[in-house]
Amino acid sequence: MNKITTQITAMMQPKAALIAYENSEERSYFLELRTIGNDGKMSEGMPVTYDFMNTIAENFSEIHNGAPFGIIPSNLLYADSRKEHEKYIWYNPPQRRMMYFKQSLNVENTEYNLPGVVYVVTGERMEIYAYKGDKPEEMTELFAAPFFNVSGASVCLGSAKLDKPTNPTYTDLLDYWEKRFWLTEFSHLGSGGNPTKSNLVLVTKAAHDAPFNLDELKPLNKTLKTILR
Repeated sequence: MNKITTQITAMMQPKAALIAYENSEERSYFLELRTIGNDGKMSEGMPVTYDFMNTIAENFSEIHNGAPFGIIPSNLLYADSRKEHEKYIWYNPPQRRMMYFKQSLNVENTEYNLPGVVYVVTGERMEIYAYKGDKPEEMTELFAAPFFNVSGASVCLGSAKLDKPTNPTYTDLLDYWEKRFWLTEFSHLGSGGNPTKSNLVLVTKAAHDAPFNLDELKPLNKTLKTILR
């Protein structure tokens, strides 16, 4: 603790102090600002204005609101970073992925061949869809994602424990949500039952040594254009 305190003191020096006063009888409050000189002494107090406090609040919110920044990844299809309107849509092309399963499913924790997937994150909710082909276009048909822990398209985000980045790039944000899905232990079917035409356990196992069987995908009567809103 002493080492941490020393490091913080070495990096940051006090510049000002806010002092709050309360009149308990009238239930009124007063804020006073005192600057701190290089000698560590506080100056005379001055009243704090609403404009001053609003500026502090606005600057703090802008720095810590978690809105992504930086280079736009080529697989990002849609981004809305407005506060309380956050929504991001992106895709992964067909690839092999490491997957983890609850022991009772009797499915090996290893890499499997997967179809292309489209992710939709709205606030703290996540949806996932499957598609055929390499890169989705507006009229690309969407299918039920052939995975456990998914009901319709809604993802049950369970066992993966990750800290959400506070000042992320777009790549950081997408990586965080993908890890929340793929590092979660797959444990149960969604409320709609098998998201594939055959038994999902058998479909998954078959994709270990062979390309994913796209004929197993169930259509949802949606296209990518439907969700790009």
